[in-house]
Parts: sequence; C-alpha cells; structure tokens
Amino acid sequence: MKPIDPRLLRYARATRFFLAAVVALGLVGAALVIAQAMLVAEVVVGGFEDGLSVAGLRTPLLLLAAVALGRAGVAWLTELAAYRASAAVKSELRGRLMERASELGPDWLSGQRTGSLIALATRGVDALDDYFSRYLPQLGLAVVVPVAVLARIVTEDWVSAAIIVVTLPLIPLFMILIGWATQSRMDRQWKLLSRLSGHFLDVVAGLPTLKVFGRAKAQAESIRSITSQYRQATLKTLRIAFLSSFALELLATLSVALVAVTIGMRLVHGELDLYTGLVVLILAPEAYLPIRQVGAQYHAAAEGLSAAEEIFAVLETEPVAGGSQDVPQQLRLELDSVAVRHRGRTAPSLDAASLVVEPGETVALTGPSGVGKSTLLSVVLGFTVPDEGRVRVGGTDLSALSPERWREQIAWVPQRPHLFAGTIADNVRLARPDADDAAVMAALREAGANDFVAALPDGAGTQLGEDGAGLSAGQRQRLALARAFLADRPLLLLDEPTASLDGESEAGIVDAVRRLAEGRTVLLVVHRPGTPLGRGPGGGAGAAPGRAARGEDPGR
Repeated sequence: MKPIDPRLLRYARATRFFLAAVVALGLVGAALVIAQAMLVAEVVVGGFEDGLSVAGLRTPLLLLAAVALGRAGVAWLTELAAYRASAAVKSELRGRLMERASELGPDWLSGQRTGSLIALATRGVDALDDYFSRYLPQLGLAVVVPVAVLARIVTEDWVSAAIIVVTLPLIPLFMILIGWATQSRMDRQWKLLSRLSGHFLDVVAGLPTLKVFGRAKAQAESIRSITSQYRQATLKTLRIAFLSSFALELLATLSVALVAVTIGMRLVHGELDLYTGLVVLILAPEAYLPIRQVGAQYHAAAEGLSAAEEIFAVLETEPVAGGSQDVPQQLRLELDSVAVRHRGRTAPSLDAASLVVEPGETVALTGPSGVGKSTLLSVVLGFTVPDEGRVRVGGTDLSALSPERWREQIAWVPQRPHLFAGTIADNVRLARPDADDAAVMAALREAGANDFVAALPDGAGTQLGEDGAGLSAGQRQRLALARAFLADRPLLLLDEPTASLDGESEAGIVDAVRRLAEGRTVLLVVHRPGTPLGRGPGGGAGAAPGRAARGEDPGR
C-alpha cells in the first residue's frame, strides 16, 4: 500500500486541500519544535550555568509558554482540518460509490452481495476516519519535521547529525517490512467482515423461510463460526501492531541513546558546550518521533486502506458505454437475433431472440423459467449489452441513444418491486419527484390501490418499513403500478406483474394493467399462458392488438 494512494486525490478532491494544510501546519510545527528546544536550552544554561534568577529568565520563559501554546494551536488546527477533510472525503466517496453502482445497473448489482456492499458503503468508508485524522497528519509531520530538525542540528553538531542520518532510515525500513505483513492480515480481516455482513443480512432477510423449514438455529451456528474467524483475524492483526510498535520504539530509543552517549562523552571532555549539547539532545527525539508515530498510526488506518481498495475497485469498474443521440419520435422496438451470455454459465441466458413491437402495440412474452424473458427486458432497458444481435428503436441502434433519455421514455414494473422506508406517497413519487399530492392519489386510484391505502391510519402518509414490510405481495405490486401511472411514459415494460398472487389479487392487477396499457407500447412478461394478460390476439392489455410470444425463443 502506498503512503498516499493517488486515487484518493483523483476521487476525493478534499484530500488535496487537506494535504496542503498538513504540510503548512507541519512547517509551522517544526519551527515551533526548534524554537522550544532552543528556549529550553537557554533557560537551563541560564539557570544552572550562569546563575540567572527567574526575573532574569522572564523573557525566555514567556517565549517558551507562547511556543507551547503555539504547538497546542497547531495540533488543534491539524485535528480540525483532519476531521473536516475526513467528513468531506467520506461524503464524496459515498456519493461516487452510489453514483457508480447506479451507473453499473442491476446487471452488475445482481452479481454482488448486498451485505458486502452495505458494509463497504458504511463501515468501510467510516474506517477512513483514522486514515485522515491520525495517519495522514502524522505522515505530513514525518516529511517536514525530521528535515527541519536535521537542518538545525547540522549547524550545531555535525557528528550528532551524521548519527541521526545513518540510523533514521532504519525506522522506515522496518515500517515497510511490518506494513507488508499487516496489510495482508487487514485484507483478510476486511474480507471476513464483508462475508459476515453479507451472510448476516441474508440470514435476517430469509428468517421467515428458515423458520418454516426449521433451519434458523443451523444458520446461527454458521454466523457464530464466521464471527469466531473474524475475532481471530482481528487478534492476529493487533498482535502484529503491538509487536511492531515495540520494535519501532526500541529502535528509536537506541538511536537517541547513541546520540546522547556521544554528546555526554564530548561534554565531559570539553569538546562541546552545554547549550549546544542540550539543543541537540532535545531535538534528537523529535527527529525520530514523527516517523515512529507513522508506523503506529498505520495500523489504525489499515482497515480503512483495505476498504478503500474495494471502493476504488468499484469506482474503476466502467459502466456500459452509451450514446448521446436523442430518442426517435417513433418508438418502434426491434430485437434482431439478440443473444446474452453471462460469465460462469455455459448456456446463453438469452439465445437468438427476435421481436418487433410496433408503437401502441402490446406484446406478451411467455415461456418456462430460465429462457431469458427478464434478461430480454434488461437488454431493452439498456442495463445489459447483448453479445450478439442488434436492438433498434425507431430504426436507430439502442447503443447510440443516450441511456438517460431512453429510460425517460420507459415505465418499468419489475416482478419484485422494491419499496423503501418512507411514506406510501414518497414511494409512489419516485416515478416523478415533483408530483403533487393530487397526482399521487390519482395514480393510486388508477392502480386500484386507493381502497387499501385509504384503510390505513394515515392514508398515503403511512410510513412503510424497508421493502414495504407489512404489505402483501398484491399491495406492493399495486404501488409499483401506481408509480407507472404517475410516470405516464409511452413505453411500458412489465415483468410478471401477477406472479405469486392469489386469484382475486391477480384479477385486480390485470384490470389495472389494462388501464395502464391504453395508448402505450407494452412489452409484457407473463408467468403462464393462461393468464388473461398472456392470451393471444385480442387478449392483450388495453384496446391495442396483442400477440403472445411463446416457447423457448422469446421472439414471435
């Protein structure tokens, strides 16, 4: 791991200002350290060698107090800059992480573990606190202070300066060797934490199912095992940290002792005056201290650095390249021999699918699970790039269109719509954030959700739990349809809107979809041919003619 990862400068602009501030404050701090050593030596020599009273030493004592206050002020400003930079960088990295995850789309997210991503965006980013509040400030001091101190010592005593120059590089050398071992341990610790977070979240989400099948206690044992592995990895990392701190302290102490012995011998033989000896003796530990502290603070920042590697890996993943052309006026959708192959699968997820959807037409896709119906919708949405074939909109390749403008033409109702923690109105308003309450209520009525929403204590203002906790599958589906009504877009994509619903709920959803499809181009995935939405000509949603594409190929 580099002392300063250049990617932080690229992805977090606040880091640049902070590094400049740390260097400037380090220079001021180095000047104050030198001034303090000279004043202490002057006071000691004046009091013990020249026999001056407190009144005679008033000026150096007052200056010494001012220098002490100055050092305290520099330390406070450094911490203030560190915490402000840390907050700014964490906010910027979280924003970039969410933005890139959104750009990568569902196809990339489906291959990630939700718990690991949550741990990365929360605990992983928060772990950078120690990097900015402890490690980087100390790194700045380690660059500035030893150089300034050595420059002052060499003017007073070149012998002591030579000893420091020879022994000082030993500390960074040991730091590098220890850092390699620490980083590998921290990488393993972070991976275990990500695995534990992901597994725990999956278990909590699936607790109802595990309870039904009597497997809840077995998962508790699995979590206990992963927790034990994480605890052992943490203890091994702490053991290295403590041993490395001891090694660096011992090395620095022996180096300072070597300088002190040479000064003492020359003082005894009269080769060095007391003032010079005291100045060098006071400054010598200051030359080693910043570098020694860098090694100690590196361990505190190691977890953040390991998490940062994963954050940068996500940020450096390139999203699907899109074009910049405007969407054609005529939304004639054409798929020509489209094939999609996912990594790790021998068979294609979608094989040579051909399909034409005319403007204002409803086309239903049916077929057994796994033939690529949902993958086809993902291709149309622009989240999945086909390995073969072409997708055209109004005669223009989909890859040439601006992804944002293309998706502005689409209302999408997934098989499992996600509802966020918030009010029902807020969840529906995701489709059009500027919609007023009247428009939201009209969308709920059109989707057939008005009855159950009105029965709730606060109506559309009722707070929902994460993923719509407390609502049935049919109610969640109606809220997803309400989003589509509120969006009011010309192209409608529906992925099995009646899956896992009972007969009564399914009939209500079918009626809502028929109202929604009126006057729109509709591409519909249905879970069985017998569903009213999936029947042949005349059975499509709304008044538009319908076709049912059936069999292994989702084309006609």
